[in-house]
Amino acid sequence: MTDILVVEDNEELREVLADFLRNEGYTVSCVGDGDKALALYEKYGARLLVLDIMLPGASGMRILNKVREKSNTPVLMVSAKLGKDDKLSAIINGADDYIEKPYDIDILIAKIKGIFKRRLATDEFTDGNITLDVVHEQILKDGKIVDATAKEFELLKLLMENKGQTLLKSYIFSTVWGSDSESEAQTLTVHIRWLREKLEDDPKNPKKILTVWGKGYRYE
Repeated sequence: MTDILVVEDNEELREVLADFLRNEGYTVSCVGDGDKALALYEKYGARLLVLDIMLPGASGMRILNKVREKSNTPVLMVSAKLGKDDKLSAIINGADDYIEKPYDIDILIAKIKGIFKRRLATDEFTDGNITLDVVHEQILKDGKIVDATAKEFELLKLLMENKGQTLLKSYIFSTVWGSDSESEAQTLTVHIRWLREKLEDDPKNPKKILTVWGKGYRYE
């Protein structure tokens, strides 16, 4: 999964923005067509979308609506003519922020950092009877501490941070273990099984940590 998906039909602006974001340490994917953007997002996901409103194919507003049907992925809307009605529509439909063209790159990057800080940086993740205590690096079920390894904690944190999104096995493995190990499939499968045994009411029929066959895993 990429950090930021930039959806912008102006090729020069798209590439300039991507270069600045990569210099800030983000992984970036770019696309200039709304339909292609939806397909790319649905296949690979993204931690944040920078989304132009006026696009060939699906409009930015349509993409925003489709994303919000299944995910709370942060979205920053961009437009050359972002009037009051456009801003209201973007906010009502779930955009996290917006900026009007022409924009200052530094301000745009500051907005992106602000969104990540507000939406993705937290001391605690709670979902039903499962709590992830980031400060103390603990997993709790029904208020009781679960005996979990550091890797199990990191794996669950990654899944919960991206709740509702399918994460590819290769992305999960490289994020949690790095790219050095040669036992990717076996290691990940074993840790998923251990987490299910500790967190699921029925580990053989999981309701939280789901397998997406041929792709990876998703936390519901």
